[in-house]
Amino acid sequence: MAPHPVVELTSEASWNLIEDRFTPYGKETLAKLVYFLQDEILPSVKLAHAQLPKDPAQRWKTVIPVIEELKVKARKLGLWNLFLSKTHYPEHGVPLTNVEYAVMAEVLGRGGHLASEAVNCSAPDTGNMEVIARYGSPEQQNKWLVPLLNGGIRSAFAMTERFVSSSDARNIKTSIKREGDEIVINGHKWWISGAGDPRTKLHLVMGKSDPDNANVYQQQSVVIVPADAPGVKIIRPMEIFGYDDAPEGHCEVIYDNVRVPVGNLVLGWGRGFEIIQGRLGPGRIHHCMRSIGAASRALDLMIERVTDPTRKTFGKFLYQHGTVVAEIAQSRAEIESARLLVMSAALQIDKQRAKGALKEIGIAKFVVPAMACGVVDRAMQAYGAEGLSQDQELASMFAQLRTLRLADGPDEVHIQQVGQRELKRAPGLHKRAAELKQKEFAVLSKARL
Repeated sequence: MAPHPVVELTSEASWNLIEDRFTPYGKETLAKLVYFLQDEILPSVKLAHAQLPKDPAQRWKTVIPVIEELKVKARKLGLWNLFLSKTHYPEHGVPLTNVEYAVMAEVLGRGGHLASEAVNCSAPDTGNMEVIARYGSPEQQNKWLVPLLNGGIRSAFAMTERFVSSSDARNIKTSIKREGDEIVINGHKWWISGAGDPRTKLHLVMGKSDPDNANVYQQQSVVIVPADAPGVKIIRPMEIFGYDDAPEGHCEVIYDNVRVPVGNLVLGWGRGFEIIQGRLGPGRIHHCMRSIGAASRALDLMIERVTDPTRKTFGKFLYQHGTVVAEIAQSRAEIESARLLVMSAALQIDKQRAKGALKEIGIAKFVVPAMACGVVDRAMQAYGAEGLSQDQELASMFAQLRTLRLADGPDEVHIQQVGQRELKRAPGLHKRAAELKQKEFAVLSKARL
């Protein structure tokens, strides 16, 4: 029997480890996705860049035609909303587990933003759809979730604030107050991904609704704000190493006395922390698997470069110089290790939802993006100056990956949380050590030593 086509993009060993966790539908969908990536998405990447105007004004008004064409093709193939598991969302989901989608996310990671958007699996939309599917009212789901699931609109998630250390979400100052039948929002956010897209129709905004609550984790609420509501002001797109990521962007946004109906409150007053914890778990795994796909793509590009006979220097292939072979081996080892780590987190989410996988998610969050940045950096070095330029995808890839070490919380936060979780094992370790000493003493006494 021929191996599954995903083996070409991952590895035979990793596929053998998880193949029995895939249903026939999962295997068939994964195969379709691999072929769609190779035959449709990757050949369209340069065209998508060419169809995005360089005019600063037009960049933020453009819906890239080839992406819309790919979305139509993907939907006909059944490659649509793959991230949303029917196990957790029976009304809206597809029959895939987090483990199955994790492999698909790695495949998508090879095609950058284009690949994920083509199959309606783009951040921040994926996380926002999960929020509304899990916590939204029937009215909110009909008005916002259904169009998002259909790919007709896009969305933004507004939490990070410009003048606040948002790595501690308790610091958020945006005000969310009720006045009669309306909710009034005032705040200054930035790095709001998706806010610049002309298709974005809603922002999920987190702010403080009860700042005096003794429980600091019940002070925040999340509310749906229409993107065109009076008082929503897009100030500017933020750039990452010079990239503006148009047309989605990562924008600075001011909410100036924005008024929305009370019915736009998600889940209930003071439930903001509960919502963001439920949102971030699976989303972090999606990011990590896409990062592994990007790293694998970078390693492929590096190998192509160092074995290119037209790129010989001093009479040798590039791989015959210095530590290039060792760097290739190091990159492969790191990719394989990271994949196993994220797969274990995905499996834990399937078994216990995100809340039961906090340790595994936290470890993946600080290990994987740093790993991927290192792999891409080695590939850039192999390409020389060209690797830093717009003529190769590596520089853009690095910028996106470096962002992930801050997105959804900086590395330091996750490292601290994992470390504190480990320290909680200390009493049990001390207890077992004492029991072991007693057993050792008994064994020695019996032997009369």
